[in-house]
Amino acid sequence: MVLKILLFLSFLFLLFYKTKRTLHMLQQNLYNENNRYIKWLFKTKNQFLDLDLIVIGILLVESLILYDIKYSTVIVSLVVIGFDFLLGLKWKKKIETDQNKKPLVITKRIKRLIVTTSVLYLIPVVISLFNINDLALTWKLILLSYIMIYLNPFVVFIANIINKPIEKFVYIYYKNKAKHKLRGMTNLKIIGITGSYGKTSSKNILSDILNVKYNALATPKNLNTDYGLMMTINNHLDIFTDIFIAEMGAYVRGEIKSLCDFVKPKYGILTTIGTAHLESFGSEENIVKAKFELIEALPSDGFAILNGDDSKQVSYKLKNKVRTIWVGINNNDVDIRAFNIKYTYRGTSFDVMFKNDKKTYHFETKLLGEHNVYNILAGIACGMEFGISLEELADAVKLVRPTEHRLELKKIGNFYQIDDAYNSNPVGAKNACHVLGMMNGIKIVVTPGMVELGEKEEFYNKQFGEEIAEVADYVILIGEKRTKPIYEGLLTQGFDKDKIIVFNDVREAYAFINSIYNGKDDIFALFENDLPSVNVTMEMH
Repeated sequence: MVLKILLFLSFLFLLFYKTKRTLHMLQQNLYNENNRYIKWLFKTKNQFLDLDLIVIGILLVESLILYDIKYSTVIVSLVVIGFDFLLGLKWKKKIETDQNKKPLVITKRIKRLIVTTSVLYLIPVVISLFNINDLALTWKLILLSYIMIYLNPFVVFIANIINKPIEKFVYIYYKNKAKHKLRGMTNLKIIGITGSYGKTSSKNILSDILNVKYNALATPKNLNTDYGLMMTINNHLDIFTDIFIAEMGAYVRGEIKSLCDFVKPKYGILTTIGTAHLESFGSEENIVKAKFELIEALPSDGFAILNGDDSKQVSYKLKNKVRTIWVGINNNDVDIRAFNIKYTYRGTSFDVMFKNDKKTYHFETKLLGEHNVYNILAGIACGMEFGISLEELADAVKLVRPTEHRLELKKIGNFYQIDDAYNSNPVGAKNACHVLGMMNGIKIVVTPGMVELGEKEEFYNKQFGEEIAEVADYVILIGEKRTKPIYEGLLTQGFDKDKIIVFNDVREAYAFINSIYNGKDDIFALFENDLPSVNVTMEMH
């Protein structure tokens, strides 16, 4: 009896951690919308399928069935229990060291998936209970259960398919509920925000600025799908809300148009258009067209804010005649332009000039980064459209809160940390280096490199190394293998080898930075991309 209990508990232990990670990946890939999960699964199948262990399991079970050796059941059971706990610990560690930007959220949909997945795993158990005296069949069913664990990503996928009719019903119900609520709020101003980068930062900045005069509600965190919009509308939108700011994300053409058909924004903001999700979009042209779906969905009396320094936006021919405001830094012909930008440990200061207005207006913010200046300019344009004075806007900009892990400036011990851990990309990394370069003191870059860049990952990381070399005094690389292209890029630019340090644990980086503090010079350390807090040699090698 004790052995059976241990066998069952070890099975559950392994199943729990394997399923937890699989559900996380399914959620991250929008429950296989546009076959995202399937594409990801076949791309990373080696992470999930321990085929060698399946073979070992078959041999162990077959040895029990073919040879009636005394105590063989006990021996096999103990071996299986050992495998369960070892593999369970492996997946537990994998979850802890994964560099995921969004944690698993236990939604009602996830709970329904857990129930359906559990039922699938219970089928062999139930059959074995009805055939308890058939030892050979029992062990074959146990073997089937373990094969199902090793094929867990596919079992969860099947559960997702089984639940599809239920989810469709739930989706239609909550979407209609949200639509009805929106249509009943005739005075609500709705703003859509999209772009390849900077959507969440832009949304948060805009919300802080508009809240100086209005009650503005923005979609929380980086929720930018129809499910995220539905949840926000149904749970948080109320009669006291003046403005609703909807972040809109997309992986294929048509998704943003669908979101616009749903919430019907009158105002639209485009951040930077880049090459994010190029694989799913198929081409850069499709990316541009997808982002402009927001602007082209605006009504004739709508209002669009565009980036005049983004060549993709400037060259695009709009299909509708919506009123547009262009903001920029480098383009002198825009409607609202920022210049004289300066970064310090206090944040960013800059001047603003309006087209056909010779006056200069000074702004200060706790935020860092040129992209945040663009976002603030968009916020100023939108605020003025809603009747907020420049004086009120200047005060609001001073109070704008930094977005967590997006060039967030913190004092850590003896140094200033520029935390840019979230979603590092080539454009963002270059901007971050620019910010670091303008700081007055010892400059350090700490990074494990950029990930999720497809075939060009090595190229972009080498380029990143070259950019780092232009501004940094020291470089700390986390994990040797993945950061090799950065190392090569640094050497290409003649960076001093002795000032490149490789650690496997970010805690070592903190210790090193504090060790070089001389009591005179300020230290600014840019932490670019997510950094595992535990040893990452297993992942890197």
